[in-house]
Amino acid sequence: MLEKQKDIDAVIIATPDHTHAVTAAAAMESGKHVYLQKPLTHTVWESRYLTQLAKRTGVTTQMGNEGHSSDTVYEVTEVVQSGCLGTVREVHVWTNRPIWRQGMPKPLVKVPVPDSLDWELFIGPAQMRDYNPEYHPWIWRGWWDFGTGALGDMGCHLLDVPYYALKLGQPVAFQAASSLVNTQSAPVSAKVGYQFPARDNFPHCQMPELELTWYDGGLMPSRPYNLPNDAPMNPGGGFMLVGSEAILIAEAYGNKWKVYKNGAAFTPEIKVNLKRVPDNPLGGGRHEMHFVDCCKNGGQPSSDFNYAGPFNEMVVMGNLAVRLQSLQKTLLWDSEKMKVTNISPNEELTTAELTPFSSDIITRSVEQKAQKWVKWNALNMCEEWIKHEYRSGWSL
Repeated sequence: MLEKQKDIDAVIIATPDHTHAVTAAAAMESGKHVYLQKPLTHTVWESRYLTQLAKRTGVTTQMGNEGHSSDTVYEVTEVVQSGCLGTVREVHVWTNRPIWRQGMPKPLVKVPVPDSLDWELFIGPAQMRDYNPEYHPWIWRGWWDFGTGALGDMGCHLLDVPYYALKLGQPVAFQAASSLVNTQSAPVSAKVGYQFPARDNFPHCQMPELELTWYDGGLMPSRPYNLPNDAPMNPGGGFMLVGSEAILIAEAYGNKWKVYKNGAAFTPEIKVNLKRVPDNPLGGGRHEMHFVDCCKNGGQPSSDFNYAGPFNEMVVMGNLAVRLQSLQKTLLWDSEKMKVTNISPNEELTTAELTPFSSDIITRSVEQKAQKWVKWNALNMCEEWIKHEYRSGWSL
């Protein structure tokens, strides 16, 4: 498209996660502005690459976490940075996703590719496999080769306000626990913990080291004992900032935020005022149209790659913790080098390989095991999951 049509000013990319980086990079190298759906990329390295590419090319960029342009993002940030919660050392974020299938073995039956689908193009940089409707449409998000699971899907929505309001930056350590992890698809449910170092203090509040915990697949954080019974913790998704003085609970992007202190709802005193993203006089979504306005007239979109790139690094990094959890250790992270520093060269990683499924599964021998265990070199796999080795013909 970029070769054939020269009058394109900007592109919107809404392909599956694994082709975000290659398509965005091609557009940016051609001088096109880029609106790239969340999660920004499939891997940590790809996020870093697009962040640097945006700086080099100077194009306007925006990640499609559309709620980041909502007023509530800045309202919650004002509450936090006004010191209304006291010192925040504990954050909990949860979602009911996945609402698609996860934890699956590879489908066995080969299905004809629909006439409307270019399967080679869909596969892109991933390893080739036969088409099956269990991959596409819709269910691709749950497969490691194409998607980033519940964390990649909803993390850019639900982690956004804690990351922005608390200026989290990059973690120094992370770990995870989940339902069964297999070689093909993300687990049904997972819990990921990130440890962040102290950051620069704000005039009205301190920013000490902090622990953030992510929950998906219906898992939820424990309810604080001093939280009133009518305080909502929406099981569909939300976050909770636990401060030394008060607790803030909200849904995605700070929607329906409330503060509780001494067991009752509390109206905070706001001491800082942050600039909001303006509505566009032409109408349309605020996040999308602000991107368009910045493309035409200059300016910085609210979730440009300078913000979204480092943020997305943190989000998809959690999948490293999920996939490496058989090492049974807290993983230490060197953000500058994009490297887990405490995996030795000869450590082994153990992952379940599930028996491929088909409609005749009930006719198989009852002695056939549903899974076996495969061992990999942990350091090699960690490096591959941080930065993919692309299929021949695809590169960045």
